[in-house]
Amino acid sequence: MENKVILISIDGMRPDGLKACKHPFLQEMMRKGAYCFEGRTVFPSVTLPCHMSMFHSVPPERHGITTNVYMPPVRPIDGLAEMIKAAGGISAMYYGWEPLRDIHRPGSMKYTSYINAYMEESSDTCLTDLALERIEKSRPDFVFLYMVETDEKGGHDNEWMSEEYLRRINLAIDNVRRVYEAFGDEYTIIVTADHGGHERRHGTDLPEDMTIPLFFFGKDFTPGQQLENVSILDIAPTVAKIMGIHTPREWEGRALI
Repeated sequence: MENKVILISIDGMRPDGLKACKHPFLQEMMRKGAYCFEGRTVFPSVTLPCHMSMFHSVPPERHGITTNVYMPPVRPIDGLAEMIKAAGGISAMYYGWEPLRDIHRPGSMKYTSYINAYMEESSDTCLTDLALERIEKSRPDFVFLYMVETDEKGGHDNEWMSEEYLRRINLAIDNVRRVYEAFGDEYTIIVTADHGGHERRHGTDLPEDMTIPLFFFGKDFTPGQQLENVSILDIAPTVAKIMGIHTPREWEGRALI
């Protein structure tokens, strides 16, 4: 495909946490990409439901996943990975939390790698290494990179907005910078989160849990533009529009281009 996309999801990254970590690359992200610090995720603000909505552009009451335990939908909806495959595209996925394997149907991703976050001190970095190696070697049309340490080792283990939580965001943005510097000229890159968090938990409808940041880098976006009224449901339609593939009529989000 002529237009390729890298989608990066940083689990549990609150917009105010991203700002508070003071990573120097954030200012460059705001200069070079279109962005939003007031994006909205879905309820319940839990990892598997949020990512199902990210890939299928419908809320949990439509796809049926309301906890971190996958249940086959009664009325399945084709998601982003399935639509890319149907269009002849090649997808890859690198993830640090095993239940995310269910956000796509078997066979939709040609390349996948999973690393248990508690088996590696820097699983996010290891996954980024693998993603960069695969992109360099194969140039897949769509790459999904998911980083979990911000959520697991930052928020849940230490508390949202704690020093360790902010340190984990810094590490994640280091990896975003590496991806951008390596392939920002060839790929549209989208950076987001699935949900936020408070204290040592998430899943509620509190603003701390429901508000997410989003960044879009590529020729279809105006550098420095602040986007408004953006939802996690808009990600799949936006990726599809960039790549020039069909979107199912069941999808509820809108393309941002």
